[in-house]
Amino acid sequence: MVKNYSKLYQHGTLATLVPGLFEGTFPIGKLLKNGDTGIGTATGLGGEMVVLEGTPYLVKSDGKIAILPDETMVPFATVHFDNENAEKIKVNDLNEADLGEKIFHKNALENVFFAVKITGNFSHVKTRAVAAQKRPYPTLAEVADKQAIFEEDNSQGTVIGYFSPELFQGMASAGFHLHYLNDNKTMGGHLLDFTVSEGSLAIQPFASVEQHFPLEDQEFMQHNFELSKMDSEIRHSES
Repeated sequence: MVKNYSKLYQHGTLATLVPGLFEGTFPIGKLLKNGDTGIGTATGLGGEMVVLEGTPYLVKSDGKIAILPDETMVPFATVHFDNENAEKIKVNDLNEADLGEKIFHKNALENVFFAVKITGNFSHVKTRAVAAQKRPYPTLAEVADKQAIFEEDNSQGTVIGYFSPELFQGMASAGFHLHYLNDNKTMGGHLLDFTVSEGSLAIQPFASVEQHFPLEDQEFMQHNFELSKMDSEIRHSES
């Protein structure tokens, strides 16, 4: 299979999750045909997904981490083929607050999608994972207010995620959306804060984005999305 390193593939949109459309609509097996690296969630927002080297890991709210079988359905996920030959920048004592400055200081990338991958030693990592929801599903903002928090010092692992331009808020979360998984596969989740003491940073810009929609899901097809509150609820949920 020829891998396209300049294409980003996404199933569903973050805006779909805002009103509580959490039912899985696309199988992991098909998702992974479009990328070997990425992030997402599972049916009912049952955890934070991290895809590394073609393996989909799910960090659950009880702290357990599972490998998802191909038939697992996801409502929202973003993947790409990781370019191992991408330029890597050595980083020391880099924290989340300084990540944007580190990248944009030398790269005019504010108007395009790109992947972020940080590997190395982290002096501190803070993540979260939401508990699996059951019907009738709450809104995304309501779920975000009830989340499990995980912290680890002296952690070795990988940050993976994406930067999305403000222009595409709703399709994704504008700004950085990052997940983490340690090398031991014992801790991870949606990244809230980090400091990498020593590691490498790679960025992978995308020339094209393929957005896949769940055309066979009637709940999505017939839903009337309320755009007026979407921006604020996404920012609240992803912060």
